[in-house]
Amino acid sequence: QVQLVESGGSLVQPGGSLRLSCVASGSTLDNYILGWFRQAPGKDLEGVSCTNSHGEFYGNSVKGRFTVSRDTARNTVLLQMNSLKPDDTGVYYCAAVERTSFCLAADEYSLWGRGTQVTVSS
Repeated sequence: QVQLVESGGSLVQPGGSLRLSCVASGSTLDNYILGWFRQAPGKDLEGVSCTNSHGEFYGNSVKGRFTVSRDTARNTVLLQMNSLKPDDTGVYYCAAVERTSFCLAADEYSLWGRGTQVTVSS
């Protein structure tokens, strides 16, 4: 059973950048579809990005600003976030699933980390 641990969340000013990491233990991530999700206070879980054998996919609100990637050697998935906005504030979670037809849908995922807080504020 794979276990996921996120890190890298912080307080950052608008326009700044952060890189989130999600390290997996217990299994290689090579066999999983990986997603990043976020939840802002009072809002539903939102699909931010995901990566599968077909490529990388992004939610409309982060396209052109966020980049997801895998570091296979470290069994890690990364989320590079640039040009951050106050609306990007929330708890960011990474998740994994063995197969899904829509990798930006949170309810498709069975394995979740505990999240890392990102706050974008001046």
